[in-house]
Amino acid sequence: MKYLIKMRYVACLLCFLWGLKAFSQQIKVIDAETRQPMAGVTVINQDKSKALVTDGKGIVEVGIFTPSDKLIFSHVGYRQKSFTLKELIKLKNVVYLELSSEQLNEVVLSVSKWQQRKKDLPVKIASIRAADIRFTNPQTSADLLQHSGKVFVQKSQLGGGSPMIRGFATNRLLLSVDGVRMNNAIFRGGNIQNVISVDPFSIQKTEVIFGPGSMIYGSDAIGGVMNFYTHDPLLSSNEQPTINGEFNLRYASANFEKTANLKLRMGWQKWASLTTVSVTDFDDLVMGKYGPDEYLRPTYVITKDGQDMLVNNSNPRRQKPSGYSQFNFLQKIKYVPSENTNYQLGLYYTTTSDFSRYDRLIRPRGDGLRSAVWDYGPQSWAMANFQMQRNIATVIYDSFKLTSAYQFFEESRMDRNFGSSDLFTTKENVHAYSVNVDFEKHLTPSWNLFYGSEFIHNRVFSKGNVKDIYSGSMEETASRYPDNSTWESIAFYMNSQYKWRSNLNLLAGIRYNHVFVDAEFDNRFYEFPFSGAHVTAGAITGSLGLSWTPSESWQFTLNGTTAFRAPNIDDVGKIFDSEPGSVVVPNPKLKHEYAYTGELGISKDFGGKLILSAATYYTFLNNALVRRDFHLNGETTIEYQGELSKVQAIQNAAKAHVYGLELGLEAVLTKELHFISNVNWTKGEEELDDKSKAPLRHAAPLFGDAHLVWKEQFFKIDFFTNFNGKIASNDLAPSESAKEYIYAKDNNGRPYVPAWQTINLRTSAQLNKSWETTLTWENITNELYRPYSSGISAAGSNLIIGVRYLF
Repeated sequence: MKYLIKMRYVACLLCFLWGLKAFSQQIKVIDAETRQPMAGVTVINQDKSKALVTDGKGIVEVGIFTPSDKLIFSHVGYRQKSFTLKELIKLKNVVYLELSSEQLNEVVLSVSKWQQRKKDLPVKIASIRAADIRFTNPQTSADLLQHSGKVFVQKSQLGGGSPMIRGFATNRLLLSVDGVRMNNAIFRGGNIQNVISVDPFSIQKTEVIFGPGSMIYGSDAIGGVMNFYTHDPLLSSNEQPTINGEFNLRYASANFEKTANLKLRMGWQKWASLTTVSVTDFDDLVMGKYGPDEYLRPTYVITKDGQDMLVNNSNPRRQKPSGYSQFNFLQKIKYVPSENTNYQLGLYYTTTSDFSRYDRLIRPRGDGLRSAVWDYGPQSWAMANFQMQRNIATVIYDSFKLTSAYQFFEESRMDRNFGSSDLFTTKENVHAYSVNVDFEKHLTPSWNLFYGSEFIHNRVFSKGNVKDIYSGSMEETASRYPDNSTWESIAFYMNSQYKWRSNLNLLAGIRYNHVFVDAEFDNRFYEFPFSGAHVTAGAITGSLGLSWTPSESWQFTLNGTTAFRAPNIDDVGKIFDSEPGSVVVPNPKLKHEYAYTGELGISKDFGGKLILSAATYYTFLNNALVRRDFHLNGETTIEYQGELSKVQAIQNAAKAHVYGLELGLEAVLTKELHFISNVNWTKGEEELDDKSKAPLRHAAPLFGDAHLVWKEQFFKIDFFTNFNGKIASNDLAPSESAKEYIYAKDNNGRPYVPAWQTINLRTSAQLNKSWETTLTWENITNELYRPYSSGISAAGSNLIIGVRYLF
């Protein structure tokens, strides 16, 4: 009997030791949707006395925990899970985390530049996560924003994409990459395609702030802010270095896209590196088959033996020429000498080939076309971004972040009229320097303070020349901007978050910004009645908002915000043919424009089964900087590039009103089947010279999407529709009505925007731990449509194939 008792004790001890051994082994955490390892997952016990984080391979050594601990696995944007010892052993030490719905507890960075819960913020924010980007597999970052269903994107050419948010676009929206603003001194009121410089393969997360962001981001953030956060290097959690990466290939049939991407991560205990390289080539874009004939391309221009000729297009749906190529590179290095301090250096570079501005190549003149050539030269962007962060509590801060950056922008334009020998070229370089210092301080358990300062310096170099294509002779001509001009900004801000009650948060802030513009004009080509522009302007902006969450499932928000945009070099000094027969000239007497916005939002989560959200807003823009008729030395017309043109200039000449409604819905029909939809409606008008009202140019038509998503462990299917409403001829902005050649014609022969809808199918399959494929069929019914204000038609029926290999 004693022998049996002893054997029983020995058996129990062996079982305990076996369980302890199994528990002390490595735990691997995997994304339940993508089947990929998850780095940065926090593993903590219930009393929060011990915590670990998974490494770049999703692995964590859990030897510090005891068998009695219940471990909690959590990661931003994922549903939290907890397991006992026995449960982990049964799971074979593998934990699968699932993405959460767009919920109130999501953590965002954009509003104060520090982590905050969405439920505590009174502004609307849309987050586009890495898993969403991998699934939608966008060709450019402009397409990434469009796929969200919440941002409208205009395109003047295939190599472009100009977002519109709440009635504003271009230089009234702010672009930011890893905390550094891309907006520079020559961001214009016309359509801007700088967003395509951000490589979608490098993006970890995108956050879009709807409404003003000047309190934190300064000038230009009137309609919204788009923050792109690129992937970070990952440290190793043990003494062994980690090396992993991925290789992506993509093909699209509508523009014969060929894309290759390589991503490589290396991590040590204190050092880590991330390298991303992408190469893309696009051919001419083929439009749809069923739609307005006005969008077809029946003829195009070729130059043969020095002569321009108009030739028939063998395939009028092929938009010739529209193809281009692009190269993207990102290198990040992280150094973490201690748990409280980290340094990071980011090197970014992107460049394109020459690409045609398609909307200028379809402008008619008589029975032919106006332009033989209208190309953008390579659009290049380079950035060096150094960041330091310290998380050590002091009297003045708990966390401190320094962001310093240098950016280089290059762009050029080449145009030649049909039959002319004169090829005009302008080339611009911008050197942009910026320093941001941001602090976070927890004054009390319910009161957080965010404050900081910013300095920006832009220097613009601009040259112009004209070349005779027959003789090869070249001479200098007027540049687009005043050469060697500068734009500077200095700012200080303070933002406070106060938890009034456990479910009532107050967010209030104030910012002072001062802008300096210095430009000297070249009077060799035009006799300006001024020698230069020297603008200095200060602006105070503020915000006050409430977020009330009466329960975990409800949120009500109320927000009032002011914003501004200061004149830049493009506003005060540009010389450019804005439209056929018109030329914009400098105007040094400009002030900043100022916006006042009110917003009301509501969202309701019905137990994770149904999530509804709505937001309504109103913005009043005063002293709006708009292009209007002007006079130069008493003359209303001047000769520009050999053509008598009406004189125009940017002026503080208008007031504008914008209001709208945004709706969102997500329904969990079954565990595998979800329904998601977004609807956006915007209305805007601006004041004309005669005090009458006209539709606002950047107020997009009704647009949205609806998705039926089926998701299983290794497979995902998204059957969806995208739609846009109609804009009648009477509702077009005057500047849009003047561009009849990009629009369809109504029954009276007037330009208008037809409503359109596409049917689409997107799938992804996780073949094994290394291989993943995506297959998308866009515009299944081959609709011929052109989004509002776009100069190029969208893709027709388009098959997109993507392959991803992890190593």
